Amino acid sequence: MHKNWVDEYNRLAREVDDLEVLWEFYKEGLTPEEELEAQYKKAADLLADAEFRSTLNQKEDPMNAVLTINAGAGGTEACDWAAMLLRMYRMWAEKSGFKVEDIFEQPGETAGIKSASIEIRGPYAYGWLKGENGVHRLVRVSPFNAQGKRQTSFASVFVYPLVEDDNIEIVIRPDDIEMDVFRASGAGGQHVNRTESAVRLRHLPSGIVVECQAERSQHQNRERALQMLKSRLYELELRKRQEEKEKIEAGKAKIEWGSQIRSYVLDDRWVKDLRSGYKVHNPDAVLDGDLDGFLKAYLMWKSNPTAVEADE
Repeated sequence: MHKNWVDEYNRLAREVDDLEVLWEFYKEGLTPEEELEAQYKKAADLLADAEFRSTLNQKEDPMNAVLTINAGAGGTEACDWAAMLLRMYRMWAEKSGFKVEDIFEQPGETAGIKSASIEIRGPYAYGWLKGENGVHRLVRVSPFNAQGKRQTSFASVFVYPLVEDDNIEIVIRPDDIEMDVFRASGAGGQHVNRTESAVRLRHLPSGIVVECQAERSQHQNRERALQMLKSRLYELELRKRQEEKEKIEAGKAKIEWGSQIRSYVLDDRWVKDLRSGYKVHNPDAVLDGDLDGFLKAYLMWKSNPTAVEADE
């Protein structure tokens, strides 16, 4: 990990050195302005990327992530919005080189999904996605409304780090867990619909519920659900510590857990993050997984809440 930071610093230092040399050549009339500008952009982009990556400095940031989406009230429209969000995160993860695995999916009665969980594996998956927690709001002309009325839908997104490090000890007493088994639904082939292999674990002290239907056997699903439960409890402890920190740090904007964080307005052609102020006017690209701008803007804003809003 430290080697990566050193390598990145050395690479940035070389680009800045090259820029200084080109500047001297340019002043002597020995290099064209276009070459100087190209080197400046290269060094500036590398510096901006290094500044962004410096925000991923928490112990849990390098971990894999579990992302859960739940449709809000609103029936078919909300379930369709939840499915659109699931597709958006899948496409972002795949474009970013992460591996995506299905964990659980509950289809909507007519269309879309009521809830779903996926595992996103890769370096800093949780660090990238940790700012996506909260309520996502969609405004569009509904395809499910015969009158073509404009409709607002909500879905919640919850991201937590997947705990796999043996050095992190999470103790769960057997008496604190209730387990239900049920027949799986959704993706997974015919096998999942023939046997009661899906598992739901309820942690009584915290009220946390996790579900898994990804594996072929009830035992495997229970083990994976237990890992998810440990990860949720770890994230809960992280959140408590963060809330205590925010109480101490007076003057900084506080983000309430589960509050609305982003609006996607399709007919007016914009998407805006309500925390960082970052806004784009191409919702189709965002829903196709073009999320890096939002993820970076949030992390930079979180490290400096007084930063200027961005609007593209």
